[in-house]
Formats: sequence, C-alpha cells, structure tokens
Amino acid sequence: MVRGKIEIKRIENKTSRQITFSKRRKGLLKKAHELSVLCDAQVAAIVFSQKGKLYEFASSDMKKMMEQCEIYRSGYFHAERLQEEDDVQDLKNEVTVMVNSIELLQLHCRKLMGQDLGSCSVDELNKITIQIEKSLTLIRSRKAKVHEEEVGKLKAEFEEKPLWMQSRSLESENNASSSSSAFENMNISDVETDLCIGLPRSQV
Repeated sequence: MVRGKIEIKRIENKTSRQITFSKRRKGLLKKAHELSVLCDAQVAAIVFSQKGKLYEFASSDMKKMMEQCEIYRSGYFHAERLQEEDDVQDLKNEVTVMVNSIELLQLHCRKLMGQDLGSCSVDELNKITIQIEKSLTLIRSRKAKVHEEEVGKLKAEFEEKPLWMQSRSLESENNASSSSSAFENMNISDVETDLCIGLPRSQV
C-alpha cells in the first residue's frame, strides 16, 4: 500500500507532535551515525525539543568538532568580508573614474561654447576651431538634406492631385494675375468722379 505524501507544516495536536518528534529525532540521529560510518565523515547533530531538552550525536569529540566548526566559520566569513570590501573598493574606483570623465566632458563642452578658454593653448584653440568647423559642415549638410526632402514631399503631393484640381489651381492663379494687371493698367481719367445734384444733364 502506497503511503500518502505528508504535508510539511506544524502539527497542531500536542500528542501527535510529540510522537512525531520522537520518531523523527531517532531517525535523524540514526542517519547521522550511518553517514559517519559509511562515508568516514565527521558528523555532529544537535536537536533541542520544544521544551529545551538537548539531544545530540557526534562521530567524534563534540567539543573539538564545535571548535573546528567555529574556526571554519570565522575563516569563511573573514574571506567573505574581505571579498565584499574589495568589491566596494572596486565600485568606488569606478565611480571616481566616471566622475573625472564627466568633469572633462563638461569642460570640453564649455570650451566648445566659447567658455573657460583662458587656460587653452594656441594648439588647443586650433583643435577646437577645427572641431567646430567640422560640426558646422555636418549641420549644414544635414540642413540641406532635410530641405531637399521637404521640397520633394511637396512636389510629390502636388503631382498626386487630380488634373482638374491642378488646372483649377492654375486657372485661379491666372485670373488673379489678370485682374491685378487690369487694375494696374486702368487709367484714372476713365473713371467719372463729378458730383451731381439733381437729375443728370441729359434729362434737363
């Protein structure tokens, strides 16, 4: 018959909890003894009951094993602490390098903007001038390219319009142009500006 899997949680019933503790404690100490014999290993097991009663097993002298354990723990944590200190120091060095790099970049940017130039030599000023000229060349080239692209888009939009819309646009432009020309060519003497009171002269 297959036994069901026991859920690992605190046993609420006090009697059942005590029985389980006694059985599993004996099994644990037995396994510790078997491990020390089969594998020639130094094994120590310490168990305190709920009431504080001590149960222990040691394949050799318990006191010496505890001292050996303490020495190992001290060495292990000391090495771990040294590694942590080394890691912290490495991080501090990286931060220092980054801060210095940022300060140099900020100083270089200020020089490109025409600031803090008092400490610059002639050679450094020449280098800054060359760099600025190269930057201006790139900017002008990019500006021309963007302008060309915008003109191309406008041409494409105009060509995509139907012919009747294009002809209407042209006709409207021509009408506006002819009206403006007629107005400009009109002789001001052709316009009658006399003020008459009463009936016109032809009817008198």
